[in-house]
Amino acid sequence: MNALSIRLPDDLDVALSREAQLEAKSRSEVARKAITEYLQRLEKARFMAKLTAEAKLAYGDAKIFEESLAIAEGTVDSGLDAIIEAERKAGIDPGEKWWR
Repeated sequence: MNALSIRLPDDLDVALSREAQLEAKSRSEVARKAITEYLQRLEKARFMAKLTAEAKLAYGDAKIFEESLAIAEGTVDSGLDAIIEAERKAGIDPGEKWWR
C-alpha cells in the first residue's frame, strides 16, 4: 500500500480525528473510505453525464425515438426480468456496480 501525505485545515483535521474516534478506526481508514466514496461518486457522475448526453442525442433523432418507444411498450416488464435472469445465468450479479 502506498503512503500519501496531505495537509489539512485545522477544522478538517479535528473532524477527521473525531470521526475516527467515533468509528473506532484509524484516521487513515476514515480518510481512505472518504476518498474511495468521493472517487466513486465522481466516476458515476461522469458516466451518467455521458449517458445523458448520448440519450439526448438519440432522442433528438425521430427514428430512434420511435424505435425506443416501440421497444419499451412491448418489453419493459418482461424484458427487464429476462435481462436480470440472463445476467444471473451468465454469473453476473444484477446488483453489481453498473456504471463502470
